[in-house]
Amino acid sequence: MNVLVINAGSSSLKYQLFNMDNEKILAKGLCDRIGLDGHLKHKPEANGKPVYDEDISLPTHAEAISAVIEKLTSDEYGVIESLSEINAVGHRVVQGGRKFSSSVLINDEVVAAIEDCVRLAPLHNPANLMGIRACQKNIPNVPQVAVFDTAFHNSMPQHAYTYPIPYKYFEENDIRRYGFHGTSHRYVSDIALDRLGLKSGSSKLITCHLGNGASLAAICDGKSIDTTMGVTPLEGVPMGTRSGSIDPSLVDIIASIEGTSLKDSMDVLNKKSGVLGIFGKSSDFRDIETAAGMDINTGFEKEGAPVDEKAKLALDVFAYQVAKFIGAYIVALGGLDALIFTAGIGENSPYVRRAVCKHLEGIGICLDENVNAVRASDYLDVTGKDSKSKVLVVPTNEELVIARDTIEIVK
Repeated sequence: MNVLVINAGSSSLKYQLFNMDNEKILAKGLCDRIGLDGHLKHKPEANGKPVYDEDISLPTHAEAISAVIEKLTSDEYGVIESLSEINAVGHRVVQGGRKFSSSVLINDEVVAAIEDCVRLAPLHNPANLMGIRACQKNIPNVPQVAVFDTAFHNSMPQHAYTYPIPYKYFEENDIRRYGFHGTSHRYVSDIALDRLGLKSGSSKLITCHLGNGASLAAICDGKSIDTTMGVTPLEGVPMGTRSGSIDPSLVDIIASIEGTSLKDSMDVLNKKSGVLGIFGKSSDFRDIETAAGMDINTGFEKEGAPVDEKAKLALDVFAYQVAKFIGAYIVALGGLDALIFTAGIGENSPYVRRAVCKHLEGIGICLDENVNAVRASDYLDVTGKDSKSKVLVVPTNEELVIARDTIEIVK
């Protein structure tokens, strides 16, 4: 069976086509600048056909899906012969609210519920809905499944997801901690549990999804009991451009300083803060580590390299905040079997892993710096000799989780 996985943004649409008989990627690509000038990059993975990388007209997501189907089935770039070989479509949906604790087959009621969650995720859910509707229009007879970022964290206990604000906002408006990156936290924790032989027993894991967006999760016996992101992806650790958790009064203070609206102030916290706000030149950790005098391949300092103090500070703030949440989650879990790093930074930055674990040495968690100085292409155990818990690098695969859920539900 072939499953098309769709991740729709406001002006973009990422896709991967899986053969679920062997879980291999047949093709993947990106429709970018939808509604503007339009661009499609399509990469066949299965049969050695050429990459398509051209500007094309993409007025809406419907045209984007049409272009994807055309490339998937074309003689020159295709990996399937016809549309009939797409057996199901799995959609990433960011916010499922209180309604969805697992993935679901999409019908009119599900679409209406996703629409109701737009108030909780006004930047993401509308785009996800555009992807769903575009597929319904272009592939009308193929079953479609919604896989929610928030679903994995619906196992959190009430004391973990409740905000200390008037309770009516939860009762009447569904305001609570939801968390995100659920498919990633779920995937890497399952891999770790399997590799460590903890699948059927008691287990305590902390997963660190560290990318341009970053979140941590405390996972007890395979279930999320707490996570750093909240009702939106702004809460938690500092990120590429997001501030993470700060004094809420700063929203009003920044608006007063700048003489702008609260919305403009929120834009500062979402788009101009995090490591970009401190460093001032880039939100890319490779740029920041290089400016701080680090070798991005090993995580060690380059002898004699100039050091930009703001770059160093940005890295210090990030590592400290990540370590602080890890400490809090060890308390929440009552111990720790394994600390797991994943996503773009977690998998590819030996420096960040080392800097985070330096803060944890006082509670007995350390890594092997020589093993850590490796870019992980697969599962990598970087545990230090005397560490009280495992330290692992586990590459994530959110698209595969979506494809697996889709097949399970369709079957």
